[in-house]
Amino acid sequence: MSLIEARDLHRSYQMGKKTLEVLRGINLKVEAGEKLFLCGPSGAGKTTLMYTLAGLERPHQGQVLVRGDDFYAKSAKKQAEFRNAEMGYVFQNFFLLPELSALENVMVPGLIGGRKKRDLAVELLETVGLGERLDHLPAELSGGEQQRVAIARALLGEPNIVFADEPTGNLDSRNGEEVIRHLFELSEKAGATLVVVTHDRELAKRGDRMLVVSDGQISAS
Repeated sequence: MSLIEARDLHRSYQMGKKTLEVLRGINLKVEAGEKLFLCGPSGAGKTTLMYTLAGLERPHQGQVLVRGDDFYAKSAKKQAEFRNAEMGYVFQNFFLLPELSALENVMVPGLIGGRKKRDLAVELLETVGLGERLDHLPAELSGGEQQRVAIARALLGEPNIVFADEPTGNLDSRNGEEVIRHLFELSEKAGATLVVVTHDRELAKRGDRMLVVSDGQISAS
């Protein structure tokens, strides 16, 4: 049984009087421990696909199965509990809380889950080279450092699945390389499955598998 399976996913948006079909009958499987990259141009539907697989955006048609269970058939409460316990998210724009320190930002998912995670948060920040920046606010960190904080935050809950949307999109090549190295290292250490959206095909080739998203459908590279 695959860890995640998408069956006949459809998703569209209303643009005035026009309907824009973003996902058009997508089927795919993601295996446990796999590093899967979704690649394609802007507007191809890859981010919408990731959000749908990640339990953040309900499809208009089709199913997302996680370990054989239909995720979107669960209640909203059960969906939220599952996301908090099983999934981690890394976004292109970091989404760090500006009034919180690096350490406090990493600890936010643990606070929501009612778990004391300070020691793990410190360990994760040390692993990504920010052990001396625990008390710094996001504004005091570079873009690459902020993204490393976001990666540490995503791994705090020890998720089985990590979703990353253009994790290097706002970074220069040196910082981008550093971020990907840490993302790979931490996900491998945690034994987590990794699903990454990127427009960078060279980056996508570093995964176990690359799927190209084009016009709402997918194909092998």
